Amino acid sequence: MRVIFLGTPEFAVPSLKKLLASRYEVCAVVTQPDRPAGRGRRIQASPVKLLAAAHGLPVHQPEKIRNAEHQAALASYAPDFLVVVAFGQILPRWLLETARLAPVNVHASLLPRYRGAAPVNWAILNGEEITGITIMRMDEGMDTGDILSQAQVQIEKGESAETLEEKLSLLGGKLLAETIEKIKKGEISPIPQDHTRATYAPPLKKEDGKIDWRREAELIDRQVRAFNPWPGAFTRWNDRLLKVYRGEVRKHPRPEEAGRVIWVGSDFIEVATGKDSFIIKEVQLEGKRRMGVREFLLGHPITIGTIFE
Repeated sequence: MRVIFLGTPEFAVPSLKKLLASRYEVCAVVTQPDRPAGRGRRIQASPVKLLAAAHGLPVHQPEKIRNAEHQAALASYAPDFLVVVAFGQILPRWLLETARLAPVNVHASLLPRYRGAAPVNWAILNGEEITGITIMRMDEGMDTGDILSQAQVQIEKGESAETLEEKLSLLGGKLLAETIEKIKKGEISPIPQDHTRATYAPPLKKEDGKIDWRREAELIDRQVRAFNPWPGAFTRWNDRLLKVYRGEVRKHPRPEEAGRVIWVGSDFIEVATGKDSFIIKEVQLEGKRRMGVREFLLGHPITIGTIFE
């Protein structure tokens, strides 16, 4: 069985590893072009490209995969399956039709909920308790294809997008391997999605991370966890951007000015919010690296009464 794999970020790596460890032949990998990344903005290959290169696989990096110039090269592989995991571009019909058995997608939500680019982040932001993986037969729409299989997971208390995404990526690889084996044997009947129940998870924007301390602490906590690691929830202190990566809610009955520091411990900063208070435990000051609040306070004294914008 021949597979063309399309994926880009770390989330896609476990699925590619599962295919490489199976009886399937990964005949080509398609991933996004190398991009600037990190504080130095150096050009970097995607995690999927690095894994593919380590296994000597042919790698294609189209700027726009919809362009017909790529059709002949990809069709020449005559794949039985297209496997798509967080590739980052909408696939054209001609590419979907190159798969003899099926074009399948690994999506990090229980479709039809959270269609789109950031399902993990929005599930946390909206306070969901359950999410999961959907293996879908792809069509030309955005996550609108028939469902082939699903598996759910609990969103744990205090879970960040980073930890939840890692958990889902491993589940996705496992479910993918099981599903395509069942497709090959004719043991799966695709189930159309109920489009009336669809919700959406649009791409994140940096400005979405701005903390409004007038909101209740529970909502701020979700924002911090949903935007960890990117783009990071942030406030401003001494005219500098301060990202908040970890914290927790504390019940606080006394009314205080929202954004005011009401207590500073050895390893935390407590900030008043619209309801209750938020305990900051990990930060990153503009131009600096991430660190726990204990280390941060050694060089950046913050006192009770300080106001975060």
